[in-house]
Amino acid sequence: MRLRSLLFVPGDRPERFDKAAASGADALILDLEDSVSAANKHVARAAVAARIAARGEVAVLVRVNPLDSGLLADDLAALHGLCPGGIVMPKAEGADSVRLLDQRLAAAGIDAPILPIATETPAAIFQLGSYADAGVRLAGLTWGAEDLPAAIGAATSREADGRYTAPYEMVRSLTLFGAHAAGVAAIETVYPAFRDLDGLDAYARRAARDGFTGMMAIHPTQVATINAAFSPDERQIAAARAIVAAFAAAPDAGALQVDGRMVDAPHLKQAQRLLDRVDGTA
Repeated sequence: MRLRSLLFVPGDRPERFDKAAASGADALILDLEDSVSAANKHVARAAVAARIAARGEVAVLVRVNPLDSGLLADDLAALHGLCPGGIVMPKAEGADSVRLLDQRLAAAGIDAPILPIATETPAAIFQLGSYADAGVRLAGLTWGAEDLPAAIGAATSREADGRYTAPYEMVRSLTLFGAHAAGVAAIETVYPAFRDLDGLDAYARRAARDGFTGMMAIHPTQVATINAAFSPDERQIAAARAIVAAFAAAPDAGALQVDGRMVDAPHLKQAQRLLDRVDGTA
């Protein structure tokens, strides 16, 4: 499943589902958690279940309520026997928590990988390296910059110019490395200013540069910008193919000269990963 762009849609707004699916997003995240009021949870569950059962062309993930919320059992009952593209897990706290959710999914007859939002509590930060040993299917690993500052009483996670403050830059980096250590997609968090497409472009391209492979979105207008940022351009593809071809022609070489620069094993691995993204295998 290719995950450049994952678009959030409130689960109690089914009239938005078709528009979201037509946005070009690789996946929709139909939300049963924060964007749905307590009074509308039952409406959202029914709408989300109906959408998954309809088996549209765009992958559908579902953000359920947290393990300890008292709401998860009803979420899973509504999804019983269905196979969404993934279950987005809020308030994840490492390998033990995803194992527990996986057990509850299996008991509900739900066959889906888990995408943990892995940084929403203070305890979660100390578990970011544990996902590599979780032993369950993960669709990726992502993070958030809203719940954590609220949890610790911080005024904000951002500087006045929009950059993350030092604690949240650290959390972002640990999520990135935790995802790659687990061998799963590293998904950047949302860019809240959905009308600021120039800012979004810079933010998404920075994420792609740093090693994230996709990003979550909160509005359909963000999708095209995100997809472009996480899609290698023709120059990058040509350069990667040249490196792969050079090593294929000289398999015993440790280092080679390609287009005027020296390349070695790390460059080959980087090129292969880029081409895997182009082919949709990563």
